[in-house]
Amino acid sequence: MERVQLHHRTIGESGPRVVFVHGLFGQGRNWTQIAKAIAADGFRCTLLDAPDHGRSGWTDGFTYERATGIVADALAELAPGERWTLVGHSMGGKIGMLLALTRPELLDRLCVVDMSPRPSDAASSFDTYVSALQGLDLASLPDRASADARLAVTGVPEPSVRAFFLQNLRREGEGWAWQMNLDVIARDLAQLGAWPAPEATWDGPVLWLAGAKSDYVDEAAVPVMRGYFPRVRLVTVKDAGHWVHSERPQVVIEALRAFLRSPVAD
Repeated sequence: MERVQLHHRTIGESGPRVVFVHGLFGQGRNWTQIAKAIAADGFRCTLLDAPDHGRSGWTDGFTYERATGIVADALAELAPGERWTLVGHSMGGKIGMLLALTRPELLDRLCVVDMSPRPSDAASSFDTYVSALQGLDLASLPDRASADARLAVTGVPEPSVRAFFLQNLRREGEGWAWQMNLDVIARDLAQLGAWPAPEATWDGPVLWLAGAKSDYVDEAAVPVMRGYFPRVRLVTVKDAGHWVHSERPQVVIEALRAFLRSPVAD
């Protein structure tokens, strides 16, 4: 497996290990509030930037097999011989599911947040956003407020979505640059909606959190999920869309606390 350095930050000095893997365009720090709450209960919580995101290294192409291998190797190096609870949202949820199915020795538990183990064309809905981000002339950009104003009229009308994207904009010398590998993400959007469909199952405990207002988890996904993960428990979070953890953080914290306190074995 190729060597890609993944940026990470760990909250908590001791205890069982929990790693948070974010979704597309996200960063590990998006889970800081929840990680701090879980760490206060005696866990070591690692906020991981996925490949091509945040302050992690870039690759020359995205597939779930590739990203999962890189994350698996990072976890094995961070805590040799230890097992993790992996909490993965969206893209991070697919990485977590594939890791459980292909590197089961690394995990005790898995929490999948608003994602299903099947192909989806949802990533293609980001086409307009990606075009707007690529079209932003960083060389002529005076400040972050100007970036927000320009994106508002070029394809990202939602203030909350613009704020999310602009977390990835950083100063570089006298100009600006994107932290994420925007060119690879744009080229490989179809891969981000894919699912490798491994012929495997994992019998560890799985918490499956779904936003009630999201389309990523539906009735048709349930038998597919159970086929891979027989010990899955689905919890639908009221008044939440796809970004469950930012919309209903306290509900996610309480669900995770109960899940982490439960026994691994039946």
